Amino acid sequence: MDTPEQPQIYLITPPTISLSTFPDQLARVLDGAEIACIRLALAGGDEDAIARAADACREVAHARDVALVISNHVLLAQRLGLDGVHLDDAARSVRAARKELGADAIVGSFCGSSSHDGMSAGEAGAEYVAFGPVGASVLGDGTVAERDLFQWWSEMIEVPVVAEGGLTPDLIRDLTPCTDFFGIGDEIWSQDDPLASLKALTDAMR
Repeated sequence: MDTPEQPQIYLITPPTISLSTFPDQLARVLDGAEIACIRLALAGGDEDAIARAADACREVAHARDVALVISNHVLLAQRLGLDGVHLDDAARSVRAARKELGADAIVGSFCGSSSHDGMSAGEAGAEYVAFGPVGASVLGDGTVAERDLFQWWSEMIEVPVVAEGGLTPDLIRDLTPCTDFFGIGDEIWSQDDPLASLKALTDAMR
């Protein structure tokens, strides 16, 4: 019997990054681990700062053939030559983003813990759907995306699914059979050695 392929890693940047250090950090992680995609998830509305960060990260990512998407900024994704957009408003903007960016762009959608929003996003043309947080997280209202949701989704729905938010080795071990991607961000960037922290998490998939 074929063993299912292991989930891939979807890297999420910190909300604020230092251009003097982060691109090197990112390069080290990309050189040391297999990364499927990176999400530029910057806080704030300063488009110049976001554009500078996007340029620096795109250079690192594209040099290694890794796709780079940006949270919510559809027009910036286009202007800066990024690979697509990650939307935080469930299914609401998916159709418009897909129309704006074209069929080849990556359009993903964060749907909290709502299977209904996930299905709506998939029907509207989302390339993947993200559910979370799966663990204790400062984000949101305390609602957690349970394992049952991922189990059901992986059995019933074709659209790839991302598990993110508050990941621990135990959660990764538990969710490995029923998710396509793990969205990993704060879990590693808050540590002294992001690559070693990432390895500790991905080792739990085995």
